[in-house]
Amino acid sequence: MFDKVWDVIVVGAGPGGLASAIYTGRSNLSTLVIDAMFPGGQLLVTEMIENYPGFPEPMAGFELSDRMKKQAEKFGAVIETGYSVSKVSLDGDLFVLDMESGGSLKSKTVIWAAGSTPKKLGVPGEAEFLGRGVSYCAVCDGALFKDRDVAVIGGGDSALEEALFLTKFARKVYLIHRRDKFRAVPILQDRVKENEKIEPVMNKTVDSIKGEQFVESIDLKDAVSGEISKLNVDGVFIFIGHEPNTEPIAHLVELDDRGYVITDDEMKTATPGLFAAGDVRRKPLKQVVTATADGAVAAMSASKYLEEKE
Repeated sequence: MFDKVWDVIVVGAGPGGLASAIYTGRSNLSTLVIDAMFPGGQLLVTEMIENYPGFPEPMAGFELSDRMKKQAEKFGAVIETGYSVSKVSLDGDLFVLDMESGGSLKSKTVIWAAGSTPKKLGVPGEAEFLGRGVSYCAVCDGALFKDRDVAVIGGGDSALEEALFLTKFARKVYLIHRRDKFRAVPILQDRVKENEKIEPVMNKTVDSIKGEQFVESIDLKDAVSGEISKLNVDGVFIFIGHEPNTEPIAHLVELDDRGYVITDDEMKTATPGLFAAGDVRRKPLKQVVTATADGAVAAMSASKYLEEKE
């Protein structure tokens, strides 16, 4: 794949990237999809998808991602994992993608669908106890906390969804939010209220995470009084949002104040031939269905760009 000039290189094999590959493959464009991890993106850390059109029954995230992967490959897309891009640059009319592991790829167009990574709290103990009680993925690590007490940090959809998932294993789930109201959709708030294992802890922020070899407790700071209190837990699951993975292309695109790529309705960025799709893009709603829509539009825009160049 390193000695070929591709029509399209898609960076990121989440829903947006895989949808792009399906459409570019069907357009007979040579398509390479690369990802640092496994195909699926956020789908792989989502237990069940129940709001994706066409599936009245909930579907496991990994199953939906596997179907998308197979569909992209059916139309000729090549999918390679274990590759991270350190920088994207221009060499005449071609894009050059330098790999962190060495070597570079060349393509006529690029669809940047690299997704996002979880935001960190930035408190003492968070980094030290990563993998030893601190986690950013309940689906990945929930089973390790069977019959134990855990804390979930956050107040949005993801935090409440993960708190509900953790009740399958944990004895008690403390749902800690810095405000007096959750931001999640009403149906998730109702489910949380109805679950006896979940105890909301409002107007509190995490001041520090403590323990010996593993997490044993967290210090909470009251958002109103500033008082510090201790809460004994065995695990801390953090869901306070995500940061877009845009550093390798930051010099080629326009970013908003939160670091998301600004595109037009056709997924075009400030650099002709470079398109963005999915969670890296500034938009009001980040869901699987909006990511796949972005991917389809980006693919068609890339195809049109190549036609006009020729």
